[in-house]
Amino acid sequence: MSVEIALRAARVRYGPLEALHGLDLALPAGTVTVLLGRNGSGRSTTLRALAGTVPLSGGRVVWRGEDVTRVPAHLRARRGLCFVPDLRAVYGTLTVAENLDLAVPGRRDEALAAYPELARLLDHRAATLSGGERRMLALVRAVCGTARVVLVDEPSLGLSASVASRTYGLLAALAAPLAGAAVVLAEQRVPAGLPAGSLGYELRRGALASCGELV
Repeated sequence: MSVEIALRAARVRYGPLEALHGLDLALPAGTVTVLLGRNGSGRSTTLRALAGTVPLSGGRVVWRGEDVTRVPAHLRARRGLCFVPDLRAVYGTLTVAENLDLAVPGRRDEALAAYPELARLLDHRAATLSGGERRMLALVRAVCGTARVVLVDEPSLGLSASVASRTYGLLAALAAPLAGAAVVLAEQRVPAGLPAGSLGYELRRGALASCGELV
């Protein structure tokens, strides 16, 4: 497996508190990787460091051999990185239709095939949706996009069991041979239905505690 993106001795500080303590993490292309840990373990900060939405106080982010530590988040997105945070992931003042057209231009039918629950909500403002509906709307960017690196913080947040299962299937398909993306999920526990060869990394207090294949 070739490494798509990696953190090298990465450190992140929030004021006086250090959230990542020299983390080394290599994420392969064509693989689903799950970052496991309790709240406060550093899972979300790891995704943000990869996405460029928080700066490193030490270490590097390396993408296909290139140091992108100083490349801002919007340019990483243009290069093919998709980050779906756990909160504030949609434009609340825009309608569902407008959010879809911004997230996946020209691919609204594909988005509604992935999440048909959104079809009746096209004229609704995103701020009026339930938590699960907002989550589906946010996930469209990942599951219907063409990113080389897909980072999703708590994919099933607010979703019913059936929609969560569908979502994991859609995310796993992004790492399949024809797509070959590096898919990275932040979770509190191992989700069901992951493809064979999925990797798991357990974080504790901003450091790597264990790693290995999940299924």
